Amino acid sequence: MKILQNYWAKYPLQTILIAGFLFRFIAAIFSGGFGMHDDHFLIIEASQSWVDGTDYNNWLPQNQANPKPEGHNFFYVGLHYLFFRFVQFLGLTDVWWKMFLVRLIHAIFSMLTVFYGYKISQKLYDDKIAKNIGLILSLVWFMPFLSVRNLVEVVSIPILMGGIWYILKNEGKKLIHYFVGGLILGMSFSIRYQCLLFVGGVGLALLLQKKWREMFLCAFGVLISILLLQGIIDFFIWGKPFVELWAYIIYNIEARNSYGTDNWLMYITILSVIFFLPLGFFLMISFFRNWRKNLIIFLPTFIFWAFHTVFPNKQERFIFSVIPFYLILGFGEWILWTRKSNFWLSRKQLIFTTLAIFWILNSVLLPIFSVSYSKRARVESMIYLSKYKFTSFLTEDSNSQSANMLPRFYLNGQWIPQYDLIKPNKNLDSAALLKCDEISSQVRTIFSVDFFKTRQTDELPDFVLFIGEKNLANRVEKIKKIFPNLKEETIIEPSLVDSWLYQLNSVNKNLPIYIYKTQIRNLQKNFR
Repeated sequence: MKILQNYWAKYPLQTILIAGFLFRFIAAIFSGGFGMHDDHFLIIEASQSWVDGTDYNNWLPQNQANPKPEGHNFFYVGLHYLFFRFVQFLGLTDVWWKMFLVRLIHAIFSMLTVFYGYKISQKLYDDKIAKNIGLILSLVWFMPFLSVRNLVEVVSIPILMGGIWYILKNEGKKLIHYFVGGLILGMSFSIRYQCLLFVGGVGLALLLQKKWREMFLCAFGVLISILLLQGIIDFFIWGKPFVELWAYIIYNIEARNSYGTDNWLMYITILSVIFFLPLGFFLMISFFRNWRKNLIIFLPTFIFWAFHTVFPNKQERFIFSVIPFYLILGFGEWILWTRKSNFWLSRKQLIFTTLAIFWILNSVLLPIFSVSYSKRARVESMIYLSKYKFTSFLTEDSNSQSANMLPRFYLNGQWIPQYDLIKPNKNLDSAALLKCDEISSQVRTIFSVDFFKTRQTDELPDFVLFIGEKNLANRVEKIKKIFPNLKEETIIEPSLVDSWLYQLNSVNKNLPIYIYKTQIRNLQKNFR
């Protein structure tokens, strides 16, 4: 223990980085699956399908009947395409190892958030505050879990942090740092378009500080980066620059009320709760203290936060990109407040209790989430099916009017038809019940198992995946009317955290999956 204390006293940043990477490495090994829809289906599923010679989402113009951009950012998904091509060249085909390497690369990359967070805090405050902020960024309960995901909201954080650091690094001494900072900040736009709100906030802060040359240099760096990483890629794919960006803007305006809308308190609640009360409350107040002094961080963070608060479409992950900046200002200003305010100087026990509550709760959740296998049932179901060479499968989710997408990446190269059987809308007539809706080139929604009465034998599914146990016996009997030899194969259970999230909010449909074999044909094992 004494050795650790001495090392911490002598090498605080190194200690913070080692501790942070340890938990991220653990997460890279054990925290399989995917966090939310976008970090898998818009990144992993798309890029691997390109490697395998198909186009799962039909994003590429050569695979569209009437080619038009749909608003997708090709830079980040393109990096995964190149990575999967590279590991395929090396002979690596195992999906577990491929995803472990993806998680490990992201874990290493995420350490830049901790490094720059420490440096920025040291620049704005002092060594003691920097150590505390660095430690929280390194070990806060949700960061190892999020750091190994493919969420663009999280992947953009180290880039934003790096850009801010270069601007602050030698502020007022070397103008070149503003250009370099702009180049780095511009990269974040090619990861997530909304980062332009943050980048624009940086430029506005420089203008308000009357740093005209610095602002123009920073803006020039941003433009160069966007032209190289966004304009050229779109031009290569579509023959025109920035067409995906324009399509993205149009789509989000038109669909602003189509997704997870919530009230304006949503992000205030999230930012307060994730750091636990009462610390979360104190951070919220302190973030706004001395905002003029910290304008280069406060203004872009606040603009980003305010936009997502006002815009109707709200999802929890949208605010992730600015959480480290919020923490730096909130915690840094809170500590300065406790050092100078008579209120806090006479209530040192409250300070101790506040930090104790945070670290106790954090110490409980950190190891749990660091090893959490997210969306386990869906992923392991696909891994189980990947052992076979088969024709198609049916997802039976007739308790619901929508079916969760299954991560077909884990079928190990088998991009085969998938049917989703869901509860029909009451307005559907008998003829419509026997039809299917094409969700993509490979996924089709059906409303009655009788649909298969009109199909050829080679179109019939080899497996049926029943989602959840509700009405399971009746659902199985209905399928047996078409597939009388239906036989149970296995049950795939969700992870502990998946089950918790479902109990907290049934929108997180993390249910057990019951795998049955139709036995309409003899299946061979897949030895790939």
